[in-house]
Amino acid sequence: MISFKKLGILALSIVMMVGNLIQPANAATVSVTLNVSTTPKAGESIITFYGQVKPAAKAAISINSFNGVTWNKTSLKTTSSSSGSWRITTVATAVKAEGQYQAIAVVGNKKNTSKTANFKIDNSLTFADQNTLLAGFGPGGHIHGTDISRWQHPNDKSIDFQKKFKAGMRFVLIKGSDSQETADQLTMRWLVEDRNAAQAAGIYTGMYHFAYLPDSTDLAYIQRDARAQAQKVIWRLASLGGYNEMDLPVALDLEQNCVRRNTSGNCTKYLGRTLVTAWAETWLETVTEKTGRKPFLYSYASFLESAMVRSEKLRQYPLWLAQYGINPADPIAQPGLKTVGCFVHSWSTANCSSQWQIWQYSSCGIGPKYGVPSNRLDLNVFRGTPETFMSLVKGKWQPEPADLMPVNEPTAMNILSVASNTTNQPVEISVEVNRNIGSPVVTGTVVFRPTDKTIKIKSQSAVRAASGRWLLRLTGVPAGEIPGTVNFVDTTKTHAEIELPLTLNVVQGPVLPTPTPTPKPSISKKPVDSCANQIRI
Repeated sequence: MISFKKLGILALSIVMMVGNLIQPANAATVSVTLNVSTTPKAGESIITFYGQVKPAAKAAISINSFNGVTWNKTSLKTTSSSSGSWRITTVATAVKAEGQYQAIAVVGNKKNTSKTANFKIDNSLTFADQNTLLAGFGPGGHIHGTDISRWQHPNDKSIDFQKKFKAGMRFVLIKGSDSQETADQLTMRWLVEDRNAAQAAGIYTGMYHFAYLPDSTDLAYIQRDARAQAQKVIWRLASLGGYNEMDLPVALDLEQNCVRRNTSGNCTKYLGRTLVTAWAETWLETVTEKTGRKPFLYSYASFLESAMVRSEKLRQYPLWLAQYGINPADPIAQPGLKTVGCFVHSWSTANCSSQWQIWQYSSCGIGPKYGVPSNRLDLNVFRGTPETFMSLVKGKWQPEPADLMPVNEPTAMNILSVASNTTNQPVEISVEVNRNIGSPVVTGTVVFRPTDKTIKIKSQSAVRAASGRWLLRLTGVPAGEIPGTVNFVDTTKTHAEIELPLTLNVVQGPVLPTPTPTPKPSISKKPVDSCANQIRI
C-alpha cells in the first residue's frame, strides 16, 4: 500500500479553497425564479409560490404583489434550502381573483428580484375531503402514481405536473441520487425543479436512490459502503430542507448485484446473497435512524428471491415491487407470483403473493397523456386506502447543520495497487479516498495527470468498486517512465480535492499487425417491441 499525506500543504489548500468558495457566493450573478400555482386541496383553495435561487444558496425569500399602481410587500416569507429550493403556501381568500407577483431573494446584502408571475385561481382544484382528492383515479380504484428520472426530460423539456394531476396522478417518485458520480450529477439537474413543481400541483413526492453494490467479501466493508451511500441520501434530502407535509419516505432502488465487469461490459462477479442482504439492511437502518421514517425498498420478485436471503429485518420495511404484464384493474391480480410455485423472499405471503405497498405495473405508460415529454413512463399503484396513504406522509424531518453536505471537507487518499506491464495492456490503479473522519467519500472520482502535458493517454475510466474506492484504468499509455499524479476531483466541492505523486513504468509491447476486418453480411432484424405484453395507458 502506498500512502502519502501532505498535511501542511493540504491544510493551506483547504483554507484557500474555502475562501475561494465564499467569495463567489457574493460575486456570482444570483437569480431567483418564481412560479405560482393553485394547489389542489381538500376543502379550500391553496396558492403555492415556489422557485429556486441560482446558484444554490440560502436566501431570505419574500413575496410582493402588484395592486395595479405599485408593488407592495406581503406577509409571505421563507428561507430557501441549501439547494436553493423554496416554497410558500397560503390559503386563497378570494373565490375568483387574479394576481401579479414578484419574489425577492436576499443573498448577503444583495436583493434579487424574479420575473413577474401572473396567477388566476382555479376553483376546479378544490375537493370535498382528502378521500375525494386521492381515491379512484388509478386502475382498479387504486391511488395512481408514476416514477421519473432525467429520462422523462428529453431535450431538457419540463414536465407539466398540473396536467399529470388532472390525468389522475397523485404521487410521483423522483430519482434523487445515484452511486455513480456522472449519473448523480445528471440526476441533480431535475430533482429540485420536479419536486417543487409536483408538490405545487398537489402531487405527493418521494425520492429514490439507485444503488451499486461494493466489490468486496468483507462484511464490515460492505456495511461501511452501505452507510456511505445512506449518508449521500441523507445529505441530499437535507439539501432540500428535509421532509415536508407532501413527502413520502425515500426509497432504495436495489435491482442488480453485479460488482465487477470486464472491458466488454459483461458481469464477471456478483455479490453473494448474504452480503446483498446485509448491505440493504444497513442502508435501510441508517436512513431510518436519521430521518425517523422507514424507507421503501424497490426491486422485483425474482431478484429478491435469487440475490437475497429471507430477512425479518427487511420485512419491516415497505416494499415497492416491479412486475409488468398484470392488470391492476383485475380485482384478484397479484404481483410477485410465479406461473408455477412461489417466489420465496422476505415479503412472500402464505398464499404465494408479495406483501407490497406500491406496485410498478408498467414501464410503458403514455408519457404525453400525463404531461411528460418522453414517450414512455413508469406507472404505479398504491395498495390501500387514502388513510393508509396519508399515514406514510407523516412526520417532518428537519435537518440540523451537521446533516448538510460539507464544503471542501479534508480528504486522505491511498494508492492501493498499480498494475502496469506493456503498452498492449491497460494500466490499472486501485485508489481509495476517505473523509477526515475515516469513512469513504460519497462524491467525486479519480484521474491520472502526467506531469508532462504533451504526453497523451488514449483513454481513462474510473470504475467504482465501492464508495470511495475506484479502479482507474488507463489505455494507450506510451512506453517509458511517466511521472504524474493521481488526483481525486469532486465537481460538487463536497470533499477537498487531493493528489498523490505516481510514476508509471510501461514497457513497449510487441507491435501487433492490424487485422483486416471481414465484412459481415447485413441482416435485417425486426425491431424488438420492449413494451410487448405490457399495459399501455
